[in-house]
Amino acid sequence: MHAMGVAGVRQATVQDASTLAALHRVTWRAAYSGLLPPGTLDELDTPQLQQAWAATIEGGATVLIATEGADPVGFVVAGAAPEEDVAAADGTMPPDAARTVLVSTLLVEPRWARRGHGGRLLAAAAAALREAGATRGIAWVPAEDPASLNFYRHAGWAPDGVVRTLDANGRALREIRLTGPLDLVLAEK
Repeated sequence: MHAMGVAGVRQATVQDASTLAALHRVTWRAAYSGLLPPGTLDELDTPQLQQAWAATIEGGATVLIATEGADPVGFVVAGAAPEEDVAAADGTMPPDAARTVLVSTLLVEPRWARRGHGGRLLAAAAAALREAGATRGIAWVPAEDPASLNFYRHAGWAPDGVVRTLDANGRALREIRLTGPLDLVLAEK
């Protein structure tokens, strides 16, 4: 059992790229090892991953890090939703497309799970994006990931009927699109 440190959320800087790359590796191994083909996660052990994080931060995305005491324990990446992510199933654009943001990744290291970090990350990202003029968020979640689906449902987000299938190194990965408000009121556990 970990001693409870003070939990917080802070804006990531380019100096955090190596920290984010390390968290990315740990969280993806835990979250997706059963969904992705063997070998896929080995591709995370590259210097390119750290460079990708630096580019994401420099590119203006909202990147936040959850902390417990001094330890970074999770992260969220969000920003303007690309057209292909926000389009309706028939390809048409919703009227609020320009004010819709994509939460592309939100992960907490498993040993720090169930302590409210994910909720704090989502709430902090939503607040920052709302301040920037966004009104609605979307996220893609693997259909076989009940923990993530429940997390977003708890935040008031729901499936909107759009599903996509990605090719994960030859294995089909089905994802469900969830959408919800950015004025999150999270119940403290």
